[in-house]
Amino acid sequence: MTDFDVLKAEADKVWDDLQSTDGVVYLGTASCGIAAGIGEVKRETERWMAENGADLRLSEVGCIGTCCFEPLVSIQVHGNPPVAYGPVEGRTMGGLLDSIITHKRYPTEALLGSIGDAFGDVPSIWDHPVTATQKRIITENNGIIDPVELEHYISQGGFEGLKKALAMTPDEVIETVLESGLRGRGGAGFPSGRKWQMCRQNRTDKSYMVCNADEGDPGAFMDRSILEGDPYRLLEGLTTASYAIGADEAYIYARAEYPLAIKRLRIAIAKLEEVGFLGEDIMGSGFSLSIHIKEGAGAFVCGEETALLASIEGKRGMPRPRPPYPAQEGLWGKPTVINNVKSLASVPAIMRLGAEHFASIGSEGTKGTAVFALTGKVKYPGLVEVPMGTTIREIVEGIGGGVPDGGKLKAVQTGGPSGGCIPESMLDLPVDFESLQQAGAIMGSGGMVVMDEETCMVDVARYFISFTQYESCGKCPPCRIGTKKMKDILERICDGNGDPGDIEVLEEIGSTVRMGSLCQLGGTAPNPVLSTIKYFREEYEAHISDGRCPAAVCKPLVTYTIEPDECIGCTLCAKNCPVSCIAGAPKEAHVIDQHQCVKCGMCHSICPKDAVKKTSPGRKEVVE
Repeated sequence: MTDFDVLKAEADKVWDDLQSTDGVVYLGTASCGIAAGIGEVKRETERWMAENGADLRLSEVGCIGTCCFEPLVSIQVHGNPPVAYGPVEGRTMGGLLDSIITHKRYPTEALLGSIGDAFGDVPSIWDHPVTATQKRIITENNGIIDPVELEHYISQGGFEGLKKALAMTPDEVIETVLESGLRGRGGAGFPSGRKWQMCRQNRTDKSYMVCNADEGDPGAFMDRSILEGDPYRLLEGLTTASYAIGADEAYIYARAEYPLAIKRLRIAIAKLEEVGFLGEDIMGSGFSLSIHIKEGAGAFVCGEETALLASIEGKRGMPRPRPPYPAQEGLWGKPTVINNVKSLASVPAIMRLGAEHFASIGSEGTKGTAVFALTGKVKYPGLVEVPMGTTIREIVEGIGGGVPDGGKLKAVQTGGPSGGCIPESMLDLPVDFESLQQAGAIMGSGGMVVMDEETCMVDVARYFISFTQYESCGKCPPCRIGTKKMKDILERICDGNGDPGDIEVLEEIGSTVRMGSLCQLGGTAPNPVLSTIKYFREEYEAHISDGRCPAAVCKPLVTYTIEPDECIGCTLCAKNCPVSCIAGAPKEAHVIDQHQCVKCGMCHSICPKDAVKKTSPGRKEVVE
């Protein structure tokens, strides 16, 4: 076992040595950076270092959230803050290093999205509008430390919270978490300390701690970014929670689709076991803990805690009735606590800085920060961490930059496939559990999808109910049958075959599914449908009554025509039409045969003069 103070001194020296070089190049090597081509940038950086002999260090770091600027590189010259560049290509990296390291000149044209000139002075990575207004607790180390270097984490205050916790009684740790106001970040918002307390009160000869890292929402990558960028934070929180409930075994249930996250977790666990921060007699406290990783097969229903436990036990992932709750009878019949990644990643800051400090952040009923994956029709998609109570508008327009290319914002969907769609008129709604629930949405695990005027809300509802219907385990009839019926009706409406009364039937089935389903996958599955009916009912009526899709999205209701006065007769549309339904001589206006058109949209996308128009005329207008 290594003494914490000794390891802390060694870690500080490692960090100081890193900062004392001529410069440090921080490479964003999370999944988003790797996919965007950071490997080529790394190879070019290593080549430049070998040729120039500079006392330069490479540090591979996690995602800071600005996924829109990947591949992302931060370059820090000794004594100065890091300056971020992106997107960076391998072929330009050598010139960038020449300018900064050799000539001490910071090019502005490559600064985060080429906006450096707007700032005057060279900004640090945290001066960009995307990052400047965020409050980072859970993701504070992302982009700063090498995620697998234990010394880097400890140098930033890592494991100080665990050290304090182990000097307290388990009940005192639970009380601290209760006082902090931490609520579960997995969606339901149940007080974390209360869950720990219930488990401890029910403890027998054995109890378990489980981290739910089964992130299955479309477009969500919050947990993945934390696991890839700061795995020690999760492990510290998991260890603290295990100590509090009296568990000597813990599981991390992660999706097998997250190979990099799992790889870094395994490396981190091995290093902690090596120094005595995991295993027997942690930090000389007498407390012992082993952590196992269970790779899930990608079933969305396994995000539900009882289905997750069944999967760990080697059974089919299906929910069971509650009570008894997992805190009473969980894994292998023993008291078990299941917490989300973000919940556990909040614990080190609570223990290190105190419950009062954490409780000072956020809204009255929801303390701390929220981490969102901001995606969809937004200028700066990526990862966002803000205090609870921040409005949706501040996130979407302030941090995300709003809809690109002058588009008009229409709605924001929160909570993943189980969430609701909130119209633009309500975007000043604060982000907390109660406010979103009252609006017909949920916090969920943290997905936030932005939609513009070109989005069909009926099609959105169809997409999400199709997802939940496909992912339903089929155990209970309300979910199994109800989601299928809702999907069928929505498909008919999108095809232009909706019937009067379909809206009311959707509302009735949705209410039944919500009330009668066994677990929250079914209980929340109708949310996208019911919320879009509530706020965008006129779009449903247009589809059913007029056979018209106002956003011109639903394919059977769309028509492509060519404006003769705008067509230059370039023949591109005719040459690329897969069914040869476009006729016209070169340099003369072309015409689309509506009876043969398969509405693929190729002509619309390829026309250099925008002469091809995409409309949804409805049944009352006749297209020749």
